[in-house]
Amino acid sequence: MTQVPSEAPSGLLAFDSGIGGLSIVRELRRLLPDARIDYLADNAVFPYGELPDDVLVERVCGVIGTAIERLRPGLVLVACNTASTIALAALRERFAVPFVGCVPPIKWAAETSRTRHIGLLATAATVRRPYLRMLQEQYAPDCRLIAYGARGLADLAEAAFRGHAPDPDAIRRELDRMFGQLGGDRIDVVGLGCTHYGVLLPMLRDLSPAGIAWLDPAAAVARRAAAMAEETGTGSGGSGGGRTWFTAPPGDEAGLHDGLVAVGYDGIHRFDAAVARDRSPAPPYRPRLTV
Repeated sequence: MTQVPSEAPSGLLAFDSGIGGLSIVRELRRLLPDARIDYLADNAVFPYGELPDDVLVERVCGVIGTAIERLRPGLVLVACNTASTIALAALRERFAVPFVGCVPPIKWAAETSRTRHIGLLATAATVRRPYLRMLQEQYAPDCRLIAYGARGLADLAEAAFRGHAPDPDAIRRELDRMFGQLGGDRIDVVGLGCTHYGVLLPMLRDLSPAGIAWLDPAAAVARRAAAMAEETGTGSGGSGGGRTWFTAPPGDEAGLHDGLVAVGYDGIHRFDAAVARDRSPAPPYRPRLTV
């Protein structure tokens, strides 16, 4: 794994704690085929949902700040719901680079639901934060929001991206804990509140009750990022490509490499930021299947 160079072409930087944000990058490739899109995964402390809020803010700002200095992107896409809901305001306050974040699709769910019972699969951190309640009060005040912090799905998505078929029973257990809540039998729309979960969307559809509309905001976030990239001049004039950076050895590099190639990347590179040395490197990835 190579080290980050001190100079790099301008373009876009997409950021997540793991591979989840690549679902948005995939859509961006279609919209901005000439844009350079670097991808930075802060996998040294994956998953973000288990970090205290104050630690997470400093972590995200530290890693992204180093990336802005070294990679010099014209636009940063925070392709992580957890990081967006807790750190986006701090990022915009500290750095002059334009940011695009992603938030749970509560507005979209409210516009789609007929039963006025909407489900949300997200991380535990996203579910417990006041930001989610603010979204409900603003966009879905007449809806019952049944949110579940499905911790195990992020691990399953990481493994699935590497070519390992998810255990259907593990996914069923997560779904049962959402649909089994009071009013869960009336849910007709479920939004994905974690970018990782898009990797599992076909199985989520197959294993959920019939008639559920599943909302993955990846394409909408990509359209917003593409529009901002065009406005800032970072969406054209390049030759595409970009690199994928990881703050710790990602593990199962053969399987990961195949998945990255499918999204337009050709290798795995080490991002050695000072902030990343504040914690011991994470061990090689192994799905924990925590439910």
